Amino acid sequence: MNMPNTPEYSLEPFFESLPELLCIAGFDGYFKKINPALCKLLKYTEAELYAHPINTFVHPEDQALTETHRRNLYAGKPLINYENRYLTKDGETVWLSWNSIPQQEEGLVYAIAKNITSNKEHEVARNAMLAEMTRANERLKQMNYATSHDLRSPVANLISLFSILDHSKITDPQTQEFIQMMTEAANELEQMLNRYLDQIEKSQAQDAQLEILSIHTTVEKVKKPLFYLIAGSHARITLDLKAFDTLTFKQSYLEGIFLNLITNSIKYAHPDRPPMISIETRLCDGNKQIRYTDNGIGFDSKSLKDRIFRLHEKFHNNKDGKGIGLYLIACHMRELGGHIEVSSQVNVGTTFTLHFARESD
Repeated sequence: MNMPNTPEYSLEPFFESLPELLCIAGFDGYFKKINPALCKLLKYTEAELYAHPINTFVHPEDQALTETHRRNLYAGKPLINYENRYLTKDGETVWLSWNSIPQQEEGLVYAIAKNITSNKEHEVARNAMLAEMTRANERLKQMNYATSHDLRSPVANLISLFSILDHSKITDPQTQEFIQMMTEAANELEQMLNRYLDQIEKSQAQDAQLEILSIHTTVEKVKKPLFYLIAGSHARITLDLKAFDTLTFKQSYLEGIFLNLITNSIKYAHPDRPPMISIETRLCDGNKQIRYTDNGIGFDSKSLKDRIFRLHEKFHNNKDGKGIGLYLIACHMRELGGHIEVSSQVNVGTTFTLHFARESD
């Protein structure tokens, strides 16, 4: 039976016009055919690329490994998604991802590559950012440990001082009340420092356990060591916990969040009015949120949105501000799968919305 004549088709239009990098290489290590896209990327002419062994154009640090893979190709093993670096004529490094198929009977390798330089640059930048975040978190952990540890001694001294006071010689009821409140505040501060130290030590081995926490109880606990700061500023803190009052979270984290937010509201209070702080729980599509609002001096959150939760960022000329509190809050939220948003206007106030990860049933 006679088979119909099969016309021969030329693949030259594809080879010449495709933006992908195409080449045919010989087992002798030289290019046999290359397309314009490869010439354009490497900035060599066809004659220059044909005149030298392929490894000449490979980045020196990748030449040995590339040669090993090339020998495997000659042995009949295809090379899939192999990444290496080439140097252009002007010395620029480009990353290529290769898929190569050997034809042993012809002594040729047919290959196609993609330019992945941009992806590699993003990967390097991301890894550098992750490394810096890791270093920053380690520095913060050590700073928290040192601060909590160093504060224990003066707090312990303060508690000892209150304990040796002869209360029988204090006849003024108001003075007795103040001493009692100061004693309770010092004791609460010591307990808080001990919890922070325990938390840091535990986190070095494993993550601390999540707990079902009462928001009302947590806020009241945080207010105790801040009693004189709150009273002196005439601050009012209102709670609206109708949506929910319990939250599955880390105790030290939740206390730290409220501690930083409340102290910031008082620190950056508007000079013409006492601080008014509102803490409200809300449910949004089944997810728990806490909306924290104050009426302080505020800041332009729209223009500063990319800087607000960075380490050591400050937006007011307050000598007490170190630019750490909001960074820590954002870290705590991210670590447990949530995030924080902020909206603020100058001379109006600030609203923080804490979005918590959905709790398992």
